[in-house]
Amino acid sequence: MDTRIIDGVALSKRLRAALRAPAEALAGRGVRPGLAAIEVGEHPASRVYVRNKITACTEIGLHSEHITLPDSTTEGELLARIAQLNADRRIHGILVQLPLPKHISSARVLLAVAPEKDVDGFHPLNVGLLATGHPRFAPCTPAGIMALLEAEGVNPWAQQAVVVGASNVVGKPIAALLLQQGATVTLCNSKTRDLADHTRRADILVVAVGKPKLVAGSMVKPGAVVIDVGINRLPDGTLTGDCDFQSLMGIASRATPVPGGVGPMTITMLLANTIRAAELAAAETRSCR
Repeated sequence: MDTRIIDGVALSKRLRAALRAPAEALAGRGVRPGLAAIEVGEHPASRVYVRNKITACTEIGLHSEHITLPDSTTEGELLARIAQLNADRRIHGILVQLPLPKHISSARVLLAVAPEKDVDGFHPLNVGLLATGHPRFAPCTPAGIMALLEAEGVNPWAQQAVVVGASNVVGKPIAALLLQQGATVTLCNSKTRDLADHTRRADILVVAVGKPKLVAGSMVKPGAVVIDVGINRLPDGTLTGDCDFQSLMGIASRATPVPGGVGPMTITMLLANTIRAAELAAAETRSCR
């Protein structure tokens, strides 16, 4: 069996090009979608992620603000800054780059972001909407996974889907999205016994645990679609996913590489969520007139 390598970079470019049209339509009505990214402290990886997000906004004509705060920022100061952005009509999406310094509660900070500006999809209200099948904003990485599957012509309906990793950021929301598309979903976690017994039943396998090369080809059902969300740096400096990519060749029907698979899609879905937030805000403004 030839394994098709899913090109997230190419799909991301196509989708970003398509996002220019709704952004320009909003601009024609006097609305320029705006994203504010808040970064607290010095985290080189976070700095790169945020810079990539800001660059992507510029590429498709979105307004963006990169707010950098020192490690010494108090929780109260951060919450006050978020409150200012909640009230700023130029800003339609707010993201707080994680991790935060240990003296700041991530839960309280994420709760402070207005649900209608929570383009990461982390606010409890948006989590509830997603869980009940009425998402306002799906978290960006799970949304990117669903877009990859759709582009590849993979229909989750009546398929066995196995998700390895039960985080609030990826595992739980992608399980909910697959379930809503008609898949029978198994959600595995760190306590799951005999993991391979579960992964070998998967028609669609999503791995998101942050453990390099956890899943090998011997753990994969022939013909399965494998989505590797993990990105891990090895001692020699190279990057690898949560799957042993080479061992998937000839077994999986499709597989995402690391890097170049899911990663680019995450930022693209952030842009899409920001534009949607601007559209919803514009509709709310019209209804109030």
